[in-house]
Amino acid sequence: MIGIGDESLRWFAAERVEAEPDVTALVAAYSGLLYRVAFSVLRNAAEAEDVVQDTFVRVLERRSALTEVREFRPWLVRIAWNLALDRKRRVPVEQMDALFAEGLVANDVAADVALDEVQQMTRVLREMDALPKTERYVLLLSAVEELGTAEIGTVLGKSESAVRALLFRARTRLKDRLTKGGLR
Repeated sequence: MIGIGDESLRWFAAERVEAEPDVTALVAAYSGLLYRVAFSVLRNAAEAEDVVQDTFVRVLERRSALTEVREFRPWLVRIAWNLALDRKRRVPVEQMDALFAEGLVANDVAADVALDEVQQMTRVLREMDALPKTERYVLLLSAVEELGTAEIGTVLGKSESAVRALLFRARTRLKDRLTKGGLR
């Protein structure tokens, strides 16, 4: 098995390797990324942690097919993304928005400023949730994880040009909605 050192980095490149990858190396390299992806969708830390665990359970279940995976980052993000979306369908978003928004506000600001920021973040989240599904998805993957258009395309099963168009529309639509409502 391949370790976590420089030798393991060849697993994360776009080349095919015949040896079976070390799942521990995958967990070490990608668990933070997968958590952030799941958290951006679910807005709940415990649910996001469960998604990360479920993602690696899926990896273990498909361990024999790992040598077929050409790019681990988008492959793992796609698994976590789909698991998070499945969970989100079962949990009402309104239930998590306030806590999520509070987590995004800086701790070292005055209470009145923090309250205003929480209200603004809640509104941004609500407006993002009102976007068409594919626009919301590309915006989340781009903004939260800074994935490139090719990686987003791989995760969502879309071409790079389609992702660029969706990103442009999502950003424009969100900006228009927020500007109309008086948010700077």
